[in-house]
Amino acid sequence: MIQIQNLKKSFRTEEVETLALNNVTLKVAEGEFVAIMGPSGCGKSTLLNIIGMLDNPTEGSYQFAGHEVGGLRESQRTQLRKGNLGFVFQSFNLIDELTVFENVELPLIYLKMNKAERKEKVTKVLERMKIAHRKKHFPQQLSGGQQQRVAIARAVVTNPKLILADEPTGNLDSKNGIEVMNLLTELNQEGTTIVMVTHSDRDSHYAHRVINLFDGQIVTESQNKPMGAMI
Repeated sequence: MIQIQNLKKSFRTEEVETLALNNVTLKVAEGEFVAIMGPSGCGKSTLLNIIGMLDNPTEGSYQFAGHEVGGLRESQRTQLRKGNLGFVFQSFNLIDELTVFENVELPLIYLKMNKAERKEKVTKVLERMKIAHRKKHFPQQLSGGQQQRVAIARAVVTNPKLILADEPTGNLDSKNGIEVMNLLTELNQEGTTIVMVTHSDRDSHYAHRVINLFDGQIVTESQNKPMGAMI
């Protein structure tokens, strides 16, 4: 699904150039659950942004599902993202002025889905995430764990091929963190590919493979026996 070859990303100011990613080569197969780890500033979020088509590499190749992404214009990246990618962020990134239902519905509106079909899909995913009873509430009326459930519902309502999760349990206590990781595990077991950036050793054990970055380069890769959902 993901093929990255000799990827580089640099950021330039008038005085200095910073190399955030340096000759990264990486493959992620369909159905995999991959964790990306490393210290702050090592390039994890930069790599996730490029995989998520939120940014372009400076050099190298990135193919998603057979499409060469590097060098695409923003409008082309947006079209490729639609329906293919779902995002889950540490800070939830919900829209405060929209209800839970409306937040989850938003990606379907972008896909120009009709109202009846949107209602059916949103209702099903909210029930699955055990948050349907809060559908008329606003994000600020929810706990952190509930907000992350809404964020996951929004990420999966389009049935994307790939979910990108950036520190998905970073703002949660351990109980809610485990619940979120269980949800991601269930989605992966049903066939959704997941790439997750994390600082958490516990969370990394849910993944099939752990990739460690340091100074913009992959320094180690290891295989896991995924721990699966925890009770």
